[in-house]
Order: sequence, then structure tokens, then C-alpha cells
Amino acid sequence: MQPPTVSDIASRRLHAHRLTGEPFTSAVDAVRWLGAVQSQDYAGAKWALGQRIRAGTEVELDRLFDEGAILRTHVMRPTWHFVLPEDLRWLLELTGPRVHLGLAARYRQLEIDEGVVARASAAFTAALAGGRHLTRPELGDVLQAAGISPDGQRLPHLLMRAELEGLIASGPRHGKQFTYALFEERAPKARALDRTEAVAELTRRYFRSHGPAQVHDFAWWSGLTVADARSGIALAGAALDHQVMEGKEYWFDAEAGQACDAAGVAHLLSNFDEYTVAYRDRAAAVHPDRPFESALFSFGSILSNVVTIGGRVSGAWRRTVTRRCVRIEVRLLDRLAPSEVAAIEEAGHRLGRFLECPVEVTWL
Repeated sequence: MQPPTVSDIASRRLHAHRLTGEPFTSAVDAVRWLGAVQSQDYAGAKWALGQRIRAGTEVELDRLFDEGAILRTHVMRPTWHFVLPEDLRWLLELTGPRVHLGLAARYRQLEIDEGVVARASAAFTAALAGGRHLTRPELGDVLQAAGISPDGQRLPHLLMRAELEGLIASGPRHGKQFTYALFEERAPKARALDRTEAVAELTRRYFRSHGPAQVHDFAWWSGLTVADARSGIALAGAALDHQVMEGKEYWFDAEAGQACDAAGVAHLLSNFDEYTVAYRDRAAAVHPDRPFESALFSFGSILSNVVTIGGRVSGAWRRTVTRRCVRIEVRLLDRLAPSEVAAIEEAGHRLGRFLECPVEVTWL
């Protein structure tokens, strides 16, 4: 196999992410493959999964979430991720301590010590026991009744602490509001792995689904140390292969199939899609002939809603819901070939099928 070029890396990542090639039949399979899917933007994360599955819809994703087939909780980095109930315990035990370490100063600022945590945990447990599901404001009232101030950022940090310690997880939505439920009731069959097994499992999953990628990419994504990342690669053994390009070492699934030619394939990637967010080095997603203009993007970075052609960022997009359709507004970094414009319009219609409503693509 020839050493990869940057263009090769983009097409091979698209294939590993299942953004090209054979899609998954279920969003559950997609989450299992990716390991964890960043999801602080719930709607965007649903579309991230929708692009990786065959003929899925937003309604189906909502149903899986409400049923608890997919959970949404704080894990790895201090943000929400979609994870499977079966994986949540070992992921939390592996990555939670590192997240707590990073939040230690913030806990002190908010006067959240072990005594407060113990009292809050007892209050949450009593309030949620028996299959009850409560919203964030309702759990704030629970803290208030227990004599614990939920003011400011104390409530979200106490909830995150309870998530990271495996006490609570996401419950079904009440209308458009998210709820919390007890971990043991939401993920009763969650697996436990010893630390060595967990490091090996997470390493295999990441490079299988995100490769080619570098060690520092995996360390950033997982929140583990670089030493842990290197240990995981050693533990993975023959399951992973590697190549060097321009002095950088990339790791990937040793059994990865041949990536298809993705040169003309377009995607409307949601903000924080795993294809963009899961790497410390994101150079492979930048188009060499279309200079990146940060002012074009809502976050000023490729972590925004981005238009990609062949896995390279070529513009930004946003959606607006009207009474009769979803309007997709596209801003481009440069002029595109007619075939690329047609590919973007088809990507817009894929979103329409996912949302089960008509779509209008407009160019700004």
C-alpha cells in the first residue's frame, strides 16, 4: 500500500466513518461502531447518525433515544455524547477520573466538595428511584429541598458530577425537555471492563471508525493521556496498522476495505460531527484550494455546520424551519463545478428525507 496523501486520508476517513460505502442499518450500530458521538447539539447529533444509516429518520432517532437504546450523557471530555447503555459503565470508569481532574478548580470555585456531592447524590437517588424521570429544573428543586443551593453553575456541575460517577444518565424526553434517570435503571446491563481491557477496547474502536488518525488525535478525543493512547495501540496489536506521511504516523483498522473515490461526494455535516471534531490535527479536512474564512462559519471553525466535498470543507450551511419546508442556506468558500453543486443539493435532499419534509436549498 502506497503512503497516503492528505486527499487519501480524507477519503479513507469518510469510509471509516461510514459517510461513504455501506451504511449501517441502525443508529444503534452506528453509535457502537464510533464508540461515542459528541451530542451537545441534540438535533445536530441526530443528523450525524442519520447520515451514517440507511433510510433512517429523525422520528426513529427520537424513539430510540426515548426508549433508552441510545443514551446521552457526559463522558470522555466534559461534554455530552451519545453512547450505548452496554458501553457506558466501562467508558465512565476509564475516562471519568480524567474529566474530574480537569474540573477540580471549577468544583472549588463553585464550593462543590465531597460532602456536597454526597448529599446531592442521595437527593438525586431518592427523587429518581422507581423509574421516575425529572428535568434539570425539577432536580434543581430537589437540591433546594435538600438544603443545597442549585444557583448559577452549581446545578449543571452537580448533575455532570453525578453522570460521570455513574449515578444518573439521560431519561426519555418530556415534550422538548430532557430528563435524567438513574443509571442502574437506564443501563442495567452495562458491561464492566478492567482498565487494560477498556483502554484496548476504546483504542480499537477509535482507530477502526476514525482512522487514519494520529496518537495525539486519539488522546484528545478520548481524554486519555498520550501514554495511555500508546499503550492502547500496543494492546490492539495486529488489529491496527500504521503508515507515515510527511513525518506523521497514522493508525487505522488493519482490515479496512478499500475506500471508494469520494472526490465528488458532498455532505452537510452538523456542528461537532465526529468527522471534524474527533481530531486534534484537522488539516486533512481543509481544502488546499479553498482558503478557510473563519467569518463564514458560526463558530469560526470547521466545528460548525460545514459543507464538504470529498471530505474537504468547501462552505458553511444552516437550516431554517418554515411552516411548509426546511430551508437550507449554503455559503461557499469558492465557486464549485456544476457536479459539485448538484452533489450538495442531493445532500440537502438526504436531510429532507431524514426530517421527512420538503427541503429548499438556497445559495447565499
